[in-house]
Amino acid sequence: MDKRTLALLAAFGASAIYGINHTVAKGVMPTYIQPYGFILLRVLGAAILFWLISFWAPKERVEKKDWIRLLACAIFGMAINMLMFFKGLSLSTPINSSVMITISPIIIFLLSVLILKERITLLKIIGIFIGFGGALSLILFAETTAQNAENIPLGNALFLINATSYAIYLILIKPLTAKYHVITLMKWLFLFGVIINLPITWNEFQAVEWQQLPLNVIFKMTFVVVGTTFLTYLLNVFALKQLNASTIGVFMYLQPLLGILYAILVGSDTLNVLKVFAAGLVFLGVYLVTKRVKLT
Repeated sequence: MDKRTLALLAAFGASAIYGINHTVAKGVMPTYIQPYGFILLRVLGAAILFWLISFWAPKERVEKKDWIRLLACAIFGMAINMLMFFKGLSLSTPINSSVMITISPIIIFLLSVLILKERITLLKIIGIFIGFGGALSLILFAETTAQNAENIPLGNALFLINATSYAIYLILIKPLTAKYHVITLMKWLFLFGVIINLPITWNEFQAVEWQQLPLNVIFKMTFVVVGTTFLTYLLNVFALKQLNASTIGVFMYLQPLLGILYAILVGSDTLNVLKVFAAGLVFLGVYLVTKRVKLT
């Protein structure tokens, strides 16, 4: 099997893990662990794994001027982003989270226009309104509660904050990825993530009855720490060595599709007309915003 095929499989594998994660993580919250407690488990587990693997990675010193940017990346990428997503998932449903996460490219583009002065076109403006219309329809018109989802509109609103925070993180981290090895960045980001999240998440973390956890719940927690937080990043890095960024970007659209299919398959969520309509608007909006237009 050639390297390009392996890279495509790696990109697909990362998207599949992300898609499944919506349902897997939801399956243990809030019955066995509260969302903020889960965040501490996630960042602590990933920090340990990245620091262990760093012994085999290149040894690099972070320049003094880059520490503030690195800290900001940790705040938006390992704190606000994760806290809002897991809290939102505890209040909403896996399918809603799968749909809302795809609005990230629209937010990234908006931030690029504001911060990097990227060119904006009428087509992209239309795409922005359509995409946000889909997201807002889930926030304003979704059912208010469901089984194991006590406040769906609030949860969906938190997904929007999550997507915005993640977009800011991606813009902040981009210059550092060209300067430092990925393991160098990840070990410091997750270490900062543990420190930042600790005061917020400790009470829920220590409240978990660890010795009483069923084996299937332990497996799901391990999946989120090792699979969703650690393995997916390594798979994407491997894929990027063989594929260009635009090819990797295509796989992002598989995440909600796989997430929705898995949620329905295991019976953790159901589709309705509003969810299909909102997903269609978000996908169309993202397509218009990310569509390349040939200039004459």
